[in-house]
Amino acid sequence: MDAAFTAEQDEMRRTLREILGKRCGPDEVKAAVRTAAGYDLELWQQLSRRLGLPGLAVAEEYGGVGCAPADLALACEETGRALLPSPLLATAALAVPLVTALGTAAQRAALLPPLATGGLTAALAVPGPALATALALTGDNTPGEWAGGGRAGGIQARAGTAPDGWRLYGEAAQVLDGHSAGLLLVAAHTGGFARSRILLFLVREDAPGLVRTRQTTLDETRPQARVQLRDVPAELLGDPEGDVPGALAATGRTAAAVLASEAVGAAGQALARTVEYVRGREQFGRAIGSFQAVKHRLADLYVQVQAARSAACYAAWDPEQGGLALAQALEALRTTAGEAIQLHGGIGFTWEHDAHLYFKRAAADELLFGPVHRLRAHAADRAGLFGGPPDRGHRPILERVAV
Repeated sequence: MDAAFTAEQDEMRRTLREILGKRCGPDEVKAAVRTAAGYDLELWQQLSRRLGLPGLAVAEEYGGVGCAPADLALACEETGRALLPSPLLATAALAVPLVTALGTAAQRAALLPPLATGGLTAALAVPGPALATALALTGDNTPGEWAGGGRAGGIQARAGTAPDGWRLYGEAAQVLDGHSAGLLLVAAHTGGFARSRILLFLVREDAPGLVRTRQTTLDETRPQARVQLRDVPAELLGDPEGDVPGALAATGRTAAAVLASEAVGAAGQALARTVEYVRGREQFGRAIGSFQAVKHRLADLYVQVQAARSAACYAAWDPEQGGLALAQALEALRTTAGEAIQLHGGIGFTWEHDAHLYFKRAAADELLFGPVHRLRAHAADRAGLFGGPPDRGHRPILERVAV
């Protein structure tokens, strides 16, 4: 593994940091999340056209950049530093891989070019608070209980009277960027209880019977929506015999690596801002950063953040390790954000202080994609660490390194 960045990657990091430094400060973030879209539309178009961020994961034949997951992870580390509210994660890390893996040739040709340019945004809608399970991050997604199990509840699909037409019924309660996405990828059960299976469907934002309501969330930079489907017409994504759980699991591994890098970027920035504060804040006639106890706490945080960064870099190179890297990065972000509040003293405890933006991001991400102990437990089960063979031919990381 070569951990060095290429000249193109260094340039992308520099340019992205420069743009976000000018356009995405704490005040701009707070203003952007209170708009109807939940993000700065002008900044999103600038990032899409100048840097091609949503197209990083799209093949060149569809108008994208055709980069590896490591490039998207690198970009998300910078967006994590600024806590950028944008549809990048929902579109590039979740929707694009699913359309690429499952879509027909006609669907890929119609959807991927606008997704690559940022003109079209997308969101993945799964029933209930089950996104982590659907992506196989905290458990096996094959049984399908997370989608309702074919019983009442969840989202159900039935074939319509029109050729290749489907109708969807049900509700997804926590859809990331679901209120503003132009396209929804909806996971639904079909075939009844005895022969139920999970399929993905395409639903346009103007589909009749579709009701989307933006929810009040802990972290406003991660807007979520309740999506209700009331006899909504939908188009099947790909073939009825496609391996939807397998595609979701593969998407989950890559998304975990991207999320890990994003969390590392946020943790690193929270630590940097804390170090800057303790250098200037004086108590008893000296900067509080000069006290040994404060130095020890900051040193521990630095080690934890750097370890999480190493894990995230490895996961970007090998997404099979995405779950473990995500667990370590989320833990580092939660610890760093909590210590940032503590070390900022009385001002840090005020709800309006910028330190709480990082703390709320840490808590919200763990609720959406964790918790940390379940991420680690599932990774251990897949690796066969507690008896039995490794799941799906997966070799433990120590064995792979030894090879």
